[in-house]
Amino acid sequence: GDTVVKMETRTVTVHTKSVYERPEPGDGRRILVTRYWPRGVAQSAADEYVRALGPSVPLLRAYKQGEIDWETFKVRYLSEMRSEEARGEVHRLAKLARSERITVMCVCKHEDQCHRSLLRALIIGFEEEPEP
Repeated sequence: GDTVVKMETRTVTVHTKSVYERPEPGDGRRILVTRYWPRGVAQSAADEYVRALGPSVPLLRAYKQGEIDWETFKVRYLSEMRSEEARGEVHRLAKLARSERITVMCVCKHEDQCHRSLLRALIIGFEEEPEP
């Protein structure tokens, strides 16, 4: 899926895909955002691996086991992304996305219920906090 947003005359394009999908030249910088490196995936599949942007193991487990629904997962994931480390990575990727194409990847087949779609929105919507 593609979402393009104009920011200060610069276009920010953040793509998303499953890490199992074939790499394409249009992917740009491929960034894997999971807590664990997926089994059977070559190190060369990603240009960068950012663990801090994956959902926590307990959160992912609760969702996969059906203990919580997608709406609850969304709220908790976005809450986890407010940590200092996660915000720093989102900020870095937002800056990167202004100068090059980036693709955030996870292992999920369907993007509509995968944290990568939430992360893409965070990266595109990231706004610099004014200096104190």
